[in-house]
Amino acid sequence: MSKPITLVSETIIEQQIYLIRGQRIILDRNLAELYQVSTKALVQAVKRNLKRFPSDFIYLLTRQEVANLRSQNVTSSWGGRRYLPYAFTEQGIAMLSSVLKSERAIQVNIAIMRTFVKLKRAALEHKDLAEKFRQLEKRMDEHDEEIKEIFEAIRKLMSPPDSPKRRIGFLAD
Repeated sequence: MSKPITLVSETIIEQQIYLIRGQRIILDRNLAELYQVSTKALVQAVKRNLKRFPSDFIYLLTRQEVANLRSQNVTSSWGGRRYLPYAFTEQGIAMLSSVLKSERAIQVNIAIMRTFVKLKRAALEHKDLAEKFRQLEKRMDEHDEEIKEIFEAIRKLMSPPDSPKRRIGFLAD
């Protein structure tokens, strides 16, 4: 079986994934761009099939979240939208495949799902690496204490011996 043709690179998709409310999302306008449809057409397709999109699949961003995204991206090219953008979670994007039926939509959805899986794997590897690093730091701290004790012992050995103290009192010759 031959490898399917990818219409959109993973790098482009990764650049359009944001972390909002603790979830990885893609904005409606970015999805519309990937699917090569207008944002209006994408949102209308979703609204015609609202039962397929519960609140954990898609949600409207707040003005504060939009402002945060703009500041993160240092861009104001949001096209002067009158409405706040929708955020699609991974499940919402998967559900889009049942609403958008073009060949491009199918291929783009496959590429997006693969990118999400890749990001999950990377996050797990990062978590494992962080745990190993924490364990290494703990061992280093233990070794640091042992090394400090060794240095203290060496300093004591290197310091000149205390001179014998003279006894107080009368000495008879």
